[in-house]
Amino acid sequence: MPGRPHWITAPHAWLLNWRGDVFGGITAGVIALPLALAFGVASGLGAAAGMYGAIAVGLLAAAFGGTPSQVSGPTGPMTIVVAGLVASFSGNPAVVFGAIALGGVFQVLFGVLKLGAFIRYVPYPVVSGFMSGIGIIIIVLQALPLLGHSGSYHVIDNLLKLPVALSHANLAALSLGLAGIALVYLTGRITQRIPGALVALITLTPLAWALKLEVPKIGAIPLELPTLHIPPLNAETLVLMVIPGLMLAALGSIDSLLTSLIADTMTRSRHDSDRELIGQGLGNIFAGLIGGIPGAGATKGTVVSVMAGGKTPLAGIVHSLFLLVVMLGLSKVAAEIPLAVLAGILISVGMGIIDVRGLRHFLRIPRADAAVNFTVLLLTVFVDLIKAVAAGMIMASLIFVKRMSDLDFAPPTLANTDEDPAREDHPQKLLQNIYVVPVNGPLFFGNALRLQTVVMALADAGGVVLDFAHSSFIDQSAAYTLSDLALDLQGKGIPVALCGLQEQPRRILRLMGIAPGEIDQSRLHPDTESSVQAILKHMT
Repeated sequence: MPGRPHWITAPHAWLLNWRGDVFGGITAGVIALPLALAFGVASGLGAAAGMYGAIAVGLLAAAFGGTPSQVSGPTGPMTIVVAGLVASFSGNPAVVFGAIALGGVFQVLFGVLKLGAFIRYVPYPVVSGFMSGIGIIIIVLQALPLLGHSGSYHVIDNLLKLPVALSHANLAALSLGLAGIALVYLTGRITQRIPGALVALITLTPLAWALKLEVPKIGAIPLELPTLHIPPLNAETLVLMVIPGLMLAALGSIDSLLTSLIADTMTRSRHDSDRELIGQGLGNIFAGLIGGIPGAGATKGTVVSVMAGGKTPLAGIVHSLFLLVVMLGLSKVAAEIPLAVLAGILISVGMGIIDVRGLRHFLRIPRADAAVNFTVLLLTVFVDLIKAVAAGMIMASLIFVKRMSDLDFAPPTLANTDEDPAREDHPQKLLQNIYVVPVNGPLFFGNALRLQTVVMALADAGGVVLDFAHSSFIDQSAAYTLSDLALDLQGKGIPVALCGLQEQPRRILRLMGIAPGEIDQSRLHPDTESSVQAILKHMT
């Protein structure tokens, strides 16, 4: 079984950092408020469902999850799936909420069965194509509300309706939506402390009210606490809920664990993947039972919480309690929010989800990776999310089989450098903590994170040399891992060098602007000896 929750194993951490956690939680809650409302409306279940989901998932995932600093709530991929379920089962919302709760049950099972570690086997091209596809879907689905029209939850239907909507656009709604997009981006350029989505919400809502603009609005939001939605437990409805439940569980797990990796990088800690899945599952079970939309680890909320001082689950709990207070106290005000403003906020979210870095390197990465990326993107937008990920994984697996060889890394070895006392630049005989990490065999999505784990565990490292003399291939996932690893080490003041790069790895890193680029030319050497000497020279 996964480990116990953080508040049981390390309760003292809550007391030591309670001020930072409270401030971080409130900051994350401020950011989550407009997104919860917007995702609720976009799902087709209403703004209240977005708030219920944000509160339930945020609270239980924080209390029982395995990533202490993570903040959870509704996300784009989960919302898109729910929107499709609402369109399919419009006359039976109990099936939708049942599928959400069942998805949570599957996530708990994933955690109990210790499947969390398998996140490392999702290749970057699959993640990139999927996330870019989700971003495009969000933009397309919000295009009609931006123009003041109601849209459907199918991409092709919305695209077909777009020409008519453009010719009959509600100019007031369009103006509000475009102003919302502008405020989100302008605020982000000026300061990262104030969320642009909140600025758009609190600026444009009273403006629309004061000018008495005729635009569609959210409408009444329930003031009371949510009630239980017990799904019908019979064979027919269970069959209908299984596939959507698995889809939500898979997407929520991938989304959450990717955010956990980001949280680890920011806090220099390591999360418990299986415990995190259990916490997320409990949150989604409760969200489905109270009529809320599902959620996952929220990257933006987690990042701002950590930057504001949040380090323990208390931050996530405070974030949820803040949303609960807002929902009970400001529901009448929220009812006046124009849908076009929410559409503008969501379009900004969609643009942020699109993997610009991956698309920018599309023509430079290995052709097989580009094919996987493009296939997943197209299937995500025009076919089905799960089919897209499944197709991408099958393609990546076939590519993996073709590239298969020894995947293990030899244990890192300490380079004890006896320097030549006759050398003027190194007159003394020194023992420096320089680690040489051999990379044996191809470096790709299946083992790139392992390399990162090995290197980041070298707490006393004075320098790191990555020896590629016995590695003849890297893929897109590995290239980005090397880039992130080098930036992390350099940010900690640890010099890093790459040596023995063979033709294919050198070409891929050069084409993607990573080495030379993010990894300077001076960090590239023909062998370990010259790398060690270069690091020693850098340290003196």
